Amino acid sequence: MSNTSQVITCKAAVCWGMGKPVMVEEIQVDPPKATEVRVKMLCASICSTDIASTQGFPHTNFPLALGHEGVGVIESVGDQVTNLKEGDMVIPTYIGECQECENCVSEKTNLCLTYPVRWTGLMPDNTSRMSIRGQRVYHVLSCATWSEYMVIDANYILKVDSSIDLAHASFISCGFSTGFGGAWKEAKVESGSSVAVFGLGAVGLGAVSGAKMQGATKIIGIDKNEMKREKAEAFGITDFINPSDSNKSISELVKELSGGRGVDYSLECTGAAPLLTECLEATKIGTGKTIVIGTGVEPVLPLGLLTILLGRTLKGSVFGGLKTISDLSFIANKCQKEEFPLQELFTHEVTLADINNAFELLKQPNCVKVVIKMSY
Repeated sequence: MSNTSQVITCKAAVCWGMGKPVMVEEIQVDPPKATEVRVKMLCASICSTDIASTQGFPHTNFPLALGHEGVGVIESVGDQVTNLKEGDMVIPTYIGECQECENCVSEKTNLCLTYPVRWTGLMPDNTSRMSIRGQRVYHVLSCATWSEYMVIDANYILKVDSSIDLAHASFISCGFSTGFGGAWKEAKVESGSSVAVFGLGAVGLGAVSGAKMQGATKIIGIDKNEMKREKAEAFGITDFINPSDSNKSISELVKELSGGRGVDYSLECTGAAPLLTECLEATKIGTGKTIVIGTGVEPVLPLGLLTILLGRTLKGSVFGGLKTISDLSFIANKCQKEEFPLQELFTHEVTLADINNAFELLKQPNCVKVVIKMSY
């Protein structure tokens, strides 16, 4: 049974329309319904999807309470929630896992049919627990982590050890884990293979880490930002390409580093649609496999027909193919044991009140992840 029936008034970062500035507003957060929990957020971080959401992706419903990466502690629970309790440390996710539906049982995908990705900005019952001056507030996917309190369905969270580093827990709630899963679960990188990672932000560095865990012997990191080289080396790249240093195409540069034939696997982590053909071209004819992980706002992807006809495989991915219970818990355990150099991602920190400064920090070349600390 929920320990409170009270509406909570708190602060949240809200966007009022496409392209409009983000404002810290006072909002009301309702108590959780039967299968939900209300979470007091402790720490959050920024992902490219959050930026895309202010531009109308994945939906155009406003006002929008932002954020989907973060970690917090359960403040109250609905009366049908039996596996979680007040005080539990949890990571919100936007992928559910019932372990019973056709997709979960098949092991072919992480896209659960019972608890699907929430593309509407509403709870599973198509309502919202957030409002501002009586007006309904939407969220990006399953929740809104840039809020002091938020409500999420209990089937979309993972309980973690309370001693976990808060910033690191936030990083694995989406960005880093998405890349890691892309190499591990989607590409299924094999030991001794070669991998090219396009884009070395948190997602790309996660992909590098996943490829390293799988035993790849050549991991080529690609980024126009020279400062990403050192970061990527900490996660396990063997080679670095800065496309700005050459007049050759990226695929040509990758082939030069991989015996002239290309790599076994490539992972597109930028969300830049024009890079897709280059990402495919960088892989071997007949057997090359490309995983699209990056999130962008371009609705149409340009693709070289001959590139895909020559036997290469192109696969899209949501959350890196990770399942909440089966896979994210594995990553959280490794995070807890400090098996990833996640401190390399933590470059800047802001308070919720100073959220707009975070967008400016992201433009700096030395910025990887901006952490948002809640202050009560």
